[in-house]
Amino acid sequence: MRWRVSDNPQCTYNDCMTSKAGRLHLRVDPEQKALLEAASRAAGDTVSGFVLRAATEAAADIVADRRVFVLDEQAWQVFDQALSRPAAEVPGLRELLSTPTVLDRRAPEPPPARAGQ
Repeated sequence: MRWRVSDNPQCTYNDCMTSKAGRLHLRVDPEQKALLEAASRAAGDTVSGFVLRAATEAAADIVADRRVFVLDEQAWQVFDQALSRPAAEVPGLRELLSTPTVLDRRAPEPPPARAGQ
């Protein structure tokens, strides 16, 4: 499933009510509950809608941080130069990658059946 964080996080009743079968249960202390209730009221949303939207946006940001990175000009130059260098020979790597593994070995052939068996 791909998550898209929309420019307008508010949704219509029908959009919010489409096939949500999964549940999350959270334990909160009274201060956290009061804060979430106040924030959801300020946002014009239910507590569930507010928490779901905020958690989904935070999750999308965390996942994006693992796929997208931002560099300033100097860091980009260093990164680009590293990518532009020719590949270096790593001692033993070619042999390691060309040696058959246990997954490449064939199982031994069963012995031929004897006549009359």
